[in-house]
Amino acid sequence: MAKRVPKPAKPQNNQNNNDYVAEDIQVLGGREAVRRRPGMYIGSTDQRGLHHLVYEIAYNSIDEAMAGCCTKILIILKEDGAVSVEDDGRGIPVEIHPATGVSALETVMTVLHAGAKFGGHTYQVSGGLHGVGASVVNALSSRVCCRVKRNGKVYQQEYRQGIPQGEVAEVDKASETGTTIVFYADEEIFGQASYDFDTLSDRIREMAYLNKELEITIRDEKKDRELSFYFEGGITGFVRHLNRGRVVRHLRPIYITKEVNSTIVEAALQYNDGFTESVFSFANCVNTVDGGQHLTGFRSALTRVLNDYAHKNKFLKDDEPNLTGEDVREGLTAIISVKLHEPQFEGQTKGKLGNIEVKSQVESAVGEGLSIYLGEHPDEARKIIEKCITVAKAREAARKARDLIIRKSSLDTGTLPGKLADCSEKDPSHCELYLVEGDSAGGSAKQGRNRRFQAILPLRGKILNVEKAPPDKMLGSEEIRIIITALGAGIDDEFDPARLRYHRVILMTDADVDGSHIRTLLLTFFFRHMTELINHGYLYIAQPPLYRIKAASSQHWVYSEQEKEEVLQELKGAKKVNIQRYKGLGEMTPEQLWSTTMDPETRTLLGVGIEDAARADHIFHVLMGGEVPPRKAFIQAHAQSVKNLDI
Repeated sequence: MAKRVPKPAKPQNNQNNNDYVAEDIQVLGGREAVRRRPGMYIGSTDQRGLHHLVYEIAYNSIDEAMAGCCTKILIILKEDGAVSVEDDGRGIPVEIHPATGVSALETVMTVLHAGAKFGGHTYQVSGGLHGVGASVVNALSSRVCCRVKRNGKVYQQEYRQGIPQGEVAEVDKASETGTTIVFYADEEIFGQASYDFDTLSDRIREMAYLNKELEITIRDEKKDRELSFYFEGGITGFVRHLNRGRVVRHLRPIYITKEVNSTIVEAALQYNDGFTESVFSFANCVNTVDGGQHLTGFRSALTRVLNDYAHKNKFLKDDEPNLTGEDVREGLTAIISVKLHEPQFEGQTKGKLGNIEVKSQVESAVGEGLSIYLGEHPDEARKIIEKCITVAKAREAARKARDLIIRKSSLDTGTLPGKLADCSEKDPSHCELYLVEGDSAGGSAKQGRNRRFQAILPLRGKILNVEKAPPDKMLGSEEIRIIITALGAGIDDEFDPARLRYHRVILMTDADVDGSHIRTLLLTFFFRHMTELINHGYLYIAQPPLYRIKAASSQHWVYSEQEKEEVLQELKGAKKVNIQRYKGLGEMTPEQLWSTTMDPETRTLLGVGIEDAARADHIFHVLMGGEVPPRKAFIQAHAQSVKNLDI
């Protein structure tokens, strides 16, 4: 969830920046463009980018499954760092392509925006809109080997950094069909490849849920681990999986499916007794983490149908206000999946679905299906409506508190929290806010900071665990109200990034058990109620040193146990080596806190992001929710992975 943020590079002094001539314009071919700017195609070159390479190749196999031509997919993380993706689909064509003059396989693997997904004949439904998945992976790999079983033969072609090493060759005979692509992520771009089996398997599980009766296996040869996924129930099982460990309001998830103007709409939903909304949307099996028109249509239908049912059946009187979207979504777990002919994703990483017509298609299908379900299941309908009405009453009290906070935060700085030491800079993009554990550390941070752009907000003790608190109780917490007021952007559906007063919100807690707990409580609050803060890349975690090691005239600030051992090796033989363990920020002087943790030139920050929202949702519920058995099981399963245990 967190990634290291590099220190800012110093601007270069270009003496000839006025000499701008035609020769300065670079024209990059497809392969060169991808290698020069990989982030434009896969989002980043860290572990998330590595995983994206796997997904892009897997999407091609998923497309075969959605076309009804593939029943099995095997993904292998090999011991030598390679990744293999194999399917039993039709096999990529190897005949000469009329437009490029080379084989269709080479065209797919080397030409951007080349694929069978544009014409609409081969794939009625596809997750790869742009046709750049395979060619991008090829360009960003030191080596790729493609094997195609087709026409009773096995064909093979190899590439180096996207460049073919020969023609497509016939190497064997075959009685089946399918495609196998093996790629080695280029260390020049990604460094040494390090894939996370758990993260990949969670995404593979999603793919299997979204394509019922498709078997997908992922195997890690290094760690000798293997998982296979096959679900007959599809997204209904997905909802059950997400709600595991939670108390549900109705036993079976509500399942809706309908084809509207060639778009296949699927939705599954189930209410639980929690306080958070866990709704995940997909388009052609691509996880649209930023939502889009299908999610908007689903929410509109849900709110409208539940209000109609509540008024019609006298749960709400005619003169009583309607339930709001927040009222009907609290404690809701749902999957909305659409499969359409020509999806319009925003960007190659496909974070948001933009097809305007999908909103009405989903709203129509979900509205009709949900109305029928409520009419046929009056007991379940009553439980759902009663929960929504209870939520509405509690939310009214919370709304009054929120309105008060929003009014205060929109006024001038004179109404900001008294213990906030604000910065003088007014441009949010240049401002950062440190949320600091304790008044002692807050005092040191206030003295050591750069007052121009760094603001300090000391927090007293542990904030409320919002995972177990209803909205009215959450907004009754003084520390949470102070945080909301200081940031000035509201919360939940009313959160507006444009009103945010700081574009870096940095959690700075002690390096001990209590500090870790406080940090987790803060992360839970931001994940549940200010998700956009994380999605915009505005949330960070400070990394204070664990040790100070002094020997003779040298002094070393150490940030990990491994770094400590390395420093001690360097100082072997030195006299009077003193090791001081820092558990509290307040143990450092303002000057030390600045130089080790707050100075942009020397500090290390971890940027908080969400790669897999469903996985994050589950982990926060397990760790911070009210159910003890799932938390105990999680701790037992991960006990051997603990680092820097404070005992």
